[in-house]
Amino acid sequence: MQNARAIEADAVVIGAGPVGLFQVFQLGLQGIAAHVIDALPHVGGQCAELYADKPLYDIPGVPMCTGRELVDLLARQIAPFSPQLHLSQRVETLQPGPEGGFLLSTDAGTALHARTVFIAAGVGAFVPRTLKIEGIERFHGTQVFHHDAPADTAGRHVVVHGGEDTAVARAIACAEHGPQSAASVVLLYRRDAFQAPPQALARLQALRAEGRIRVVVGQATGIEGAEGTDSALPRLSALRVLTPDGTEQRLPTDVLLLCLGVSPRLGPIADWGLVLERKQLVVDTATFSAGVPGLYAVGDINTYPGKRKLILCGFHEATLAAFAAAEHLAGAPVALQYTTTSSRLHERLGVAPARPAAA
Repeated sequence: MQNARAIEADAVVIGAGPVGLFQVFQLGLQGIAAHVIDALPHVGGQCAELYADKPLYDIPGVPMCTGRELVDLLARQIAPFSPQLHLSQRVETLQPGPEGGFLLSTDAGTALHARTVFIAAGVGAFVPRTLKIEGIERFHGTQVFHHDAPADTAGRHVVVHGGEDTAVARAIACAEHGPQSAASVVLLYRRDAFQAPPQALARLQALRAEGRIRVVVGQATGIEGAEGTDSALPRLSALRVLTPDGTEQRLPTDVLLLCLGVSPRLGPIADWGLVLERKQLVVDTATFSAGVPGLYAVGDINTYPGKRKLILCGFHEATLAAFAAAEHLAGAPVALQYTTTSSRLHERLGVAPARPAAA
């Protein structure tokens, strides 16, 4: 990776969970623009994936909100700073730049040259769970997808595998596209019970009654392929499923949408030469530096005496890390300003007009 090809950035935040998003906000208050990288196709991290509809009671000033609501509030809060999002990407390399700063590259080919880096990766990158079926990897991205189905499923046989709200929503969407609806939609899960909002379950039941969605209870055991238009490019034609009564069904499959949740993986972070203690980065609590000037770690990825894995603690860490980064970039102390009275902060937040430039 070379600087000439890399995107220049004052700050790169690795991880778009609540702490990573609040890190963007605190950097914005310091006048530092941020790029954000996350392995998921959306912001929110663990809150969006695991606690989307579960209540949170320990966010300061918010008596109760769901994980999804918290993510929405944080996204609104950082909007004035227009962070550049690099989603569905995982950082593969992080190394010192030859002229200072850091060089990063992702598995999607994005390269950045950052003056500062903030690791807010929680317990690691959330990677979609897949099926452990021989040969299925050949079809990833062409017929096998995670999270989101391809735009065009008209006339195709779609199998949605999963039992939670995402799977239910995707199955409903594929069956309700009018003229663009799939030829068939199968919702496959290990049991005939789904975790989704009541209105979604009601709609699923209605579509089942109409014959537009078929629910199959069983476990995927294999795939069948057929030759494509180019003999070197086989295509997925069917999914084999073992049902509870011991029989095997063959489900015609043009599109297989896996909604099986995600699992955290520390991944390349372990190979970056940083000090780790039980898979967590050791930091200085004055600056939340990870031991390298300009490199910080906040949230569940870090550890220090008295550490508590709470979102509100991560917010505190992000605040101190932003001040430390501002002083690192300026080479001098940074004055404390308050959002209640500072005209400069009001300008950055977009709640006051920018002052005219000096003549």
